[in-house]
Amino acid sequence: MKKTIALVLAMVLCLGLLAACAGNGGANGIKVGFICLHDENSTYDLNFINAAKAACKELGIPESNYFIVTNIPEDDKCQQTAEDLVDRGCSIIFADSFGHEPYMIAAAKKHPQVQFCHATGTRAHTEGLANYHNAFASIYEGRYLAGVAAGLKLNEMIEQGKFTAAEAKMGYVGAFTYAEVISGYTSFYLGAKSVCPTVTMDVTFTGSWYDETAEKEGANKLIQGGAKLVSQHADSMGAPTACEAAGIPNVSYNGSTQSVAPNTFIVSSRIDWTPYYVYAIKAVMDGKTIDADWTGTMKTGSVKLTDVNGKVAAAGTQAKLDEVKAKLEKGEIHVFDTNAFTVKGQKLTSYKADVDTDDAYTPDTEVIKDGYFHESEYRSAPYFDITDGFDGITLLDVNFG
Repeated sequence: MKKTIALVLAMVLCLGLLAACAGNGGANGIKVGFICLHDENSTYDLNFINAAKAACKELGIPESNYFIVTNIPEDDKCQQTAEDLVDRGCSIIFADSFGHEPYMIAAAKKHPQVQFCHATGTRAHTEGLANYHNAFASIYEGRYLAGVAAGLKLNEMIEQGKFTAAEAKMGYVGAFTYAEVISGYTSFYLGAKSVCPTVTMDVTFTGSWYDETAEKEGANKLIQGGAKLVSQHADSMGAPTACEAAGIPNVSYNGSTQSVAPNTFIVSSRIDWTPYYVYAIKAVMDGKTIDADWTGTMKTGSVKLTDVNGKVAAAGTQAKLDEVKAKLEKGEIHVFDTNAFTVKGQKLTSYKADVDTDDAYTPDTEVIKDGYFHESEYRSAPYFDITDGFDGITLLDVNFG
């Protein structure tokens, strides 16, 4: 009898301990950290911040249990911030900028009991750390859709007699000459070209993710060079405000800029990071493994467009976007279809990309098969980096690394 009572008491004690452990790992117990390159003034970081809050709300994590740290540069301060978040009790920590990667990896090696997740990075699948992960999304599909909206606007202006088809030039303000930016502006161009075959595009670079003055100057340079519509992969309101002042249609990135450009903003594509945050945090809560490389899609709710600004967009834009989106989801359209572009006048039949990134950026993986460039399939971060001789796109300056 005594043995039976003792056994029952032991079982009750074990169940109590299990319940306590589950509680500590649940929504009220888990702590989460988020590291941002800039703050809410950056459209890029604001997009991440909004997703962080939305994910924690969806999972029932109280505000006292998550920490959003802003204005963390791509240097040793990133590692220091990550380790400070570990000290605060965070079980999982996210960082949002490409240059944060080496510092997140260093923190992951030092704290193997904590999960570290990094957006836009490239090295998780080669580092082989159980607690370090990369994530991105097929945003090239969203940019392609935004390009379709741009092409339709060009067609409308041509029909209105504002310029000829031969003068249908777009401008693009890019940050760096990284594959992420190259993939973005190329997919945008191809979307526009799919409905406006004569379109060309000039691209200028600022050498910074966030520099309002440089982005505004870049947009003005493009407009002075004959751009009839401007888009960007840069994070301030510089380009949209320049377009508004000049009366030039603008397609944004990371969120609507209609508040500063009500008469020129058409649409914006963006990555919604909420699905990834929910997936990764819930994996920690449930004791499950997080993928080394995770790629969100339109089907996962990770690639989105803002509402179309009907005041500026061409008639029928939303219907066309819905049509193209459905075909992308079904695989009937591939953004980098090799029949849709040429390089130095030739169709591209083979291309090796730098997927397993090393210091020399050595091409290592054949990425063209079945008639298209397979972007973000061999790792999550983009690796489309074709610049030399891509017909229809002119790079105005590439004077930095």
